[in-house]
Amino acid sequence: MSKTKTLSEPSDFSNIRDWVFDLDNTLYPHHVDLFAQIDKNMTAYVSTLLQMERDEARKLQKQYYHDHGTTLQGLMIHHKIDPNDFLEKAHAIDYSALTPQPELAAAIKALPGRKFIFTNGSVKHAQAAAGALGILDNFDDIFDIVAADYVPKPAGSTYDKFMSLNRVDTKNAAMFEDLPRNLTVPKALGMKTVLLVPQNLETTVIEWWERTTGDDDHIDYVTDDLTAFLKALA
Repeated sequence: MSKTKTLSEPSDFSNIRDWVFDLDNTLYPHHVDLFAQIDKNMTAYVSTLLQMERDEARKLQKQYYHDHGTTLQGLMIHHKIDPNDFLEKAHAIDYSALTPQPELAAAIKALPGRKFIFTNGSVKHAQAAAGALGILDNFDDIFDIVAADYVPKPAGSTYDKFMSLNRVDTKNAAMFEDLPRNLTVPKALGMKTVLLVPQNLETTVIEWWERTTGDDDHIDYVTDDLTAFLKALA
């Protein structure tokens, strides 16, 4: 991680004209823990579908997530479920933990060029979350798991589809993500990459695949404060 920077340098981003943001644990911080609700709903879905005890269902859910990029993809491959039904039930959550973030909204608005949300969730979920944060109107488009034909990040074909659909010049684009593995392809495509980490990384409980390692050359920047990072680019 010796090459990874923690403070944004405006000169490094002077050519960026397409700004691509993951949603969960990226546009809102990890400590909000909104995803915990989704995680609980997914476990309940697996438990009901396969008539499993909760602990067993959660273990399988996490295995599918690790192996296939999303729990949904694993369930579609192995159990032929209806993805729309899954997404509706997974995202039946309370968004009140999210509050308007006017400084973040202003920082995103000030970025030159286009802004996108690129999520393994649904458009409906992205609209609800970004709307609660007061930042939805600052984005040009949302590319979700449905648009990706249910093939999630980090699959290279999904990035290709997003880039092609939106005519993104990857040499003039930046991607913000909370999962290190989801930045591998963007970096290979020539994008500037920024990893969002929890504000108290040492004390926050996260899965092993969410952690950086000593071999993260595909990560240009690491930050625990998206708003401050973007404001420094103005």
